[in-house]
Amino acid sequence: MSLETYMKQLKTLAITIALLLTTAVNAAERLPTIAPENYTDEQKKAADEFMAARKVPVFGPFEPLMYSPQVMSQARASGDYLRYNSVLGNTLSELVILVTAREWSQDYEWHVHYPIALKAGIRPEIAAAIADGRRPVGMSNDEDIVYDFSTELHKNKRVSDATFERAVKRFGQKGIVDLTGINAYYALLAMQLNVAQYRGPKDMKKLARFPE
Repeated sequence: MSLETYMKQLKTLAITIALLLTTAVNAAERLPTIAPENYTDEQKKAADEFMAARKVPVFGPFEPLMYSPQVMSQARASGDYLRYNSVLGNTLSELVILVTAREWSQDYEWHVHYPIALKAGIRPEIAAAIADGRRPVGMSNDEDIVYDFSTELHKNKRVSDATFERAVKRFGQKGIVDLTGINAYYALLAMQLNVAQYRGPKDMKKLARFPE
């Protein structure tokens, strides 16, 4: 290899590294978490309401949402019902959340809800299949209905008549609205986290990125 070729390769490598570093810096600076001492009056009110409802300070996807505290409060209120009190119950809700996190490749959402889903009764092999982008085998009838409904909704932006009929027969019309709402709510949080490029804990494992 000639000196000229070597220098060109070295220059290309330096440019690549610089671009990667620039991307990382920009990712960290998109919507950085606002320190509580820097909250506006509106943000303080939203944070207090969050604490009263959830018994914990603002965290995770609600941190970038604090740039628009009204949106944050509305999202939190929707989640109070959709996560904890929907017709589906906690176990099936967590299945929906895993499907949504996978469809949006949202690492933090998966990181938080994976252990919750297992504790709620989702079997590890079902969660592992979802993480891999595979259809799980051995699901219960309810899990099968919820999985089909959710994956169709995310992938096709609608659900087939057959899938709808199975779901409405099992969960009723209110259940259809709740099931759609859970998918929509966690898609909203996934969107906000992805746009903000929210950085989770250092031990957070990343989901595989699939070709579009």
